[in-house]
Amino acid sequence: MKALKVAIFVFDGMTALDAVGPYEVLSNIPNSKVYFVSTSPGTINCKGGLKIIADYSLNDITSADILLIPGGPGVDSLLNNEPLIKWIKQLHQTTKFTVSVCTGSLLLGSAQLLQGLKATTHWKHFEKLNDYGAEATKSRYVIDGKIVTSAGVSAGIDMSLKLVELTGSESLAKMIQLGIEYDPMPPFDAGSPEKVSKELLEVFRP
Repeated sequence: MKALKVAIFVFDGMTALDAVGPYEVLSNIPNSKVYFVSTSPGTINCKGGLKIIADYSLNDITSADILLIPGGPGVDSLLNNEPLIKWIKQLHQTTKFTVSVCTGSLLLGSAQLLQGLKATTHWKHFEKLNDYGAEATKSRYVIDGKIVTSAGVSAGIDMSLKLVELTGSESLAKMIQLGIEYDPMPPFDAGSPEKVSKELLEVFRP
């Protein structure tokens, strides 16, 4: 299999699993190379305190087979970051797939990559997709051309396994799923707003 270059943009205030979940899947593709990229190299402080090292700056990575944008509360301060938006647009021209997890889709929207496309994001921010000309679609992940968006946080793992199939094969995706023992069995059926009480839902309203 041809070497696969994966660029994951990381930033202060991101949700760690948005990046780490896909990393665990995509880094298991034979001959893949995953690059953690930020506006400048250094330590990234994720929401909750986990630290991730970005070894590369935007200027260091000028192409990728997969560009992945995670989400988290830190996204808001980046929506008008011109160098970042320009970089996303430029890398998108080189990618096989440009993808997002959770509110990372809002950065794709800010880069004008979602206009007229179906897309999804975390349920709390779902309606914001319409502001970027996207057709907000409730799904674990949505594929529209080479833009792939996923719902909140853990959905990035599902999406990444699909990316393995699309860039490699179904058998490889199944092998990786088996290897990471991704066989969810949560103790509660409360993973979407449709499945919980109004009282619980109000706690998490924006």
